[in-house]
Amino acid sequence: MLNAVSFFLTVSVTVTLAIPANQTKSRVGDKPHILLVLIDDLGWANVGYHRHHPAAVHVDTPIIDRLATEGLQLDQHYVNMVCGPSRASLMSGRLPIHVNVDNGTPDLYNPDDPVAGYQGIPPAMTGMAEKLRSGGYATHQVGKWDAGMARTEQTAMGRGFDTSYGYFHHSCDFYTHKALGLCDGHPLHLVDFWENDGPAPLTTSQKSEYVDELFRQRAVDIIKNHTGPSPLFLFYAPHIAHAPLQVPDKYWNKFPEIEDECRRNYTAMVKFTDDALDDLVQELKNQNMWEDTLMVFVSDNGGPLYPGAAANNYPLRGGKASNWQGGVRVTAFVSGGYLPPEMHGQKKSGLVALCDWYATFCELADVDPNDDVMPGYLPNIDGLSMVDFITSKDAESPRKEVPLAPHYMNGGFMDGGGAGLIVYPYKILVGEIGFNGWTGPIYPNDTSPCGFVLGNEDCGEVGCLFNIEDDPEERHNLNSTQSGILIKMRKRYDTVMSTLFYPNRGPISPLACEKAFNDYGGVWGPFVGVD
Repeated sequence: MLNAVSFFLTVSVTVTLAIPANQTKSRVGDKPHILLVLIDDLGWANVGYHRHHPAAVHVDTPIIDRLATEGLQLDQHYVNMVCGPSRASLMSGRLPIHVNVDNGTPDLYNPDDPVAGYQGIPPAMTGMAEKLRSGGYATHQVGKWDAGMARTEQTAMGRGFDTSYGYFHHSCDFYTHKALGLCDGHPLHLVDFWENDGPAPLTTSQKSEYVDELFRQRAVDIIKNHTGPSPLFLFYAPHIAHAPLQVPDKYWNKFPEIEDECRRNYTAMVKFTDDALDDLVQELKNQNMWEDTLMVFVSDNGGPLYPGAAANNYPLRGGKASNWQGGVRVTAFVSGGYLPPEMHGQKKSGLVALCDWYATFCELADVDPNDDVMPGYLPNIDGLSMVDFITSKDAESPRKEVPLAPHYMNGGFMDGGGAGLIVYPYKILVGEIGFNGWTGPIYPNDTSPCGFVLGNEDCGEVGCLFNIEDDPEERHNLNSTQSGILIKMRKRYDTVMSTLFYPNRGPISPLACEKAFNDYGGVWGPFVGVD
């Protein structure tokens, strides 16, 4: 990649062991426990520490706020505009443009391409958990996966997790645990709940229990039962705050002052996760593990603004499914006792991409992040280690640019899914960019009950240019006043996008439904190469 300094000079700019209270559970060397929290569809303005307005009373996230403000805030953390490519990026260490830009359903299959003819991460790529397990970690996944299902190698267990407990699709019903698919051309909801290598053996009461409560219980149990010298890697990915907007009455009743039904649901859901994080952190403290834990918290994309979603990215422009800042710049922070004291209460503005955690965790585990498995076809990793950046006040981020991928779904380009590139402080967007607009501090509201769909901004082939340091809300298009920078950015954009990895992943396969009905008792699961 182009060196950013030269670029801008050119541009001209289980059993719990009894442990004494003052003794921590042993680990391999000085490798930290890692708690990776990937929340779903969290809006920039849906956490208290991003609210500097009287309407902050409508947000209740004291645990998230404390962890962020007492930890290290990552103010320029970027992800993909939608969930599936983000999750593939995180678990593979590749930028979305080099692993998956198609936010399709997990039942896609192209038998003519045995290497990459599936939704999610191609099976040959090495998963984050595989790397960490090779470095001595005990690895556990809880919650949403959405990084591949067709082959067992694409599941969480196939990617190196010792245990897994969650679902494969973008979303499911919080109480029935069913996800929508197509069977014989007809829409059909089937249970999407997988544990390790088969359908989750839920009890009668669990079959109708709030899914994020099951995830919370499982995550707490994993921490409680962690023993032995191996450090813990726990990937906790709650369903919240993705639609459908469903929440237990206990949480709904906490916000009677919110009149908009969707916003009340969404706010209550985020509050549920805030409480769940409190439980996880408290259990780490109970087990004398917190002081040796590195916690990373990040959203998989910006908050969705469309009807029935109810997130708010104020004051950022746009939201999920767009490459405006509201869709790709997300809430993120690092916390935990492993973070050096000098980093507590700090905020850093260097660029971080979601794929960088792969290389970061590999360095912490003392393993080689390289994954050049099929040179010439499968891209190698793009992740850059952020260890120095998050542990030293004076260290700068090694990342100088972030490609913003186009948006495809099930093989088709999505309206408003134009791509872009950030070479800080500049950002270029090319083509039609969806969800063009800004929300107010209270959203949804009386004029937009349950949210609304915003139109597109046509940046054309020339592109829209923004200085996101001076203009974080993207209100001033500089393409007519900064033509020299625009030309350089457009040229770099072309170079980066020429490396786009976009295999034919195939159509929705009937094999997924056949396998679900014939072998899994009506539950979604792997369907290619499975006996």
